[in-house]
Amino acid sequence: MLRLLGSAMMAMAAMAASAAGAGKPLAASPPMGWNSWDAYGFTINEADFKANAKVLARLRQFGWTYAVIDEGWYMGNPAGEKLEQRDYKLDAHGLLVPSINRFPSSRGAAGLAPLAAWTHARGLKFGIHIVRGIPKQAVRDNLPVANSNFHTSDAADTADVCPWDDGNYGVRDNAAGQAYYDSMLKLYADWGLDFVKVDCIADHPYKASEIRQIATAIQHSGRPIVLSLSPGPTQLSHADEIAQYAQMWRISNDIWDGWSFTHTKPGDDFPNGVVSAFDNLAKWVPYARPGNWPDADMLPWGSLTPSPGWESARESRLTHDEQQTQFVLWAIARSPLILGANLTKLDPFTRSLVSNRELIGVNQRSSYTHPVGLLPPGFENIRVWVASGPVVALFNLAEAPTSIQATWAQLGAPAGAHAARNLLDGQVAAASAEIKLTLPAHGSAVFRLDAGVDDRRKSR
Repeated sequence: MLRLLGSAMMAMAAMAASAAGAGKPLAASPPMGWNSWDAYGFTINEADFKANAKVLARLRQFGWTYAVIDEGWYMGNPAGEKLEQRDYKLDAHGLLVPSINRFPSSRGAAGLAPLAAWTHARGLKFGIHIVRGIPKQAVRDNLPVANSNFHTSDAADTADVCPWDDGNYGVRDNAAGQAYYDSMLKLYADWGLDFVKVDCIADHPYKASEIRQIATAIQHSGRPIVLSLSPGPTQLSHADEIAQYAQMWRISNDIWDGWSFTHTKPGDDFPNGVVSAFDNLAKWVPYARPGNWPDADMLPWGSLTPSPGWESARESRLTHDEQQTQFVLWAIARSPLILGANLTKLDPFTRSLVSNRELIGVNQRSSYTHPVGLLPPGFENIRVWVASGPVVALFNLAEAPTSIQATWAQLGAPAGAHAARNLLDGQVAAASAEIKLTLPAHGSAVFRLDAGVDDRRKSR
């Protein structure tokens, strides 16, 4: 055990040294891209992926880069009642491979390499989703672990099954377990993988040993791969540890298309609404930095069709004001920005958000960001965040429009009169020492103040 831990720490040190040698860490800014889950659930196929990736490629000029296939790419029958009945496709070493009937370019043992190459040719990066562990069928068949003397029964912890995903067994914290993850990430790196989202690992439960094993396996693969851990809420007590291994990790359970949701079962926080992210992101501010990004989850906007990962096909139930608020908050808090919409049905409003260069710039380039703690009277339902620039964002959490008036200094910005550029519509207000406006219910506003002020002030 001590030898394994030492090897893992050496691998992490090598990873850090490699990043330093390159001049910046992997995921130096919050990752931006698209994930198939909110629109396609388990049903994504090659044609659907390519259709969405073609749209994403046209958005690449704004920073949208990662095209990620979420859960189910290895299922021959994604409509099976239980996950274990969905016909997992495995290679001779117990590793998941794509279902040929859904990803035809994978014929001839090519795996997802042809699709990754197609994605790269469009200037995008390629990602997939996996659930931690070893498929149960691989363990029942006791398949040999590639490039080792082990078998899957040596690596599997049959007493450990994800509580909400019954397809896999957990992986033991031993040499066989590391060998299995090494073989997995080597295969996927050879396909051309740039991003891997690993589920049932950051909470429900938190699996420290498997996080370390997967990060070590990525290092052993020889390819830089962004590691995204899901779902949340990751506990703050794990913050320092998880930052050693992952580039992004979820800080809440799944966020879907609602401002808030009522939960009737004790301890049940699925799904989360947008409003929950204000407190979650505020807690994680100290841990957002180049190479480490607390992840507030995907953006469930626009067309959630044809088969979303939760409930029936629909247009997002978030109002335009709520979608705007979500984007402004995710941007100024520097969360990863991962679109969930069916991009082939991208509506004009959603397109206006995802092409807002100035707001995306706040997300990608801010040198600091934080919520403002002490606000003037009348701001009981108002939240305020500031970022370098300086940029000031205001949010109305109330169910009705709210009028506010305050000086810039009261909102955490430098005192004095400033012209303010509205980052949502481009309008510039004349220089003033205060701001006065009405925010719609669940609405937001965001301003960049004029240059020539001390934007390093961090009043709270």
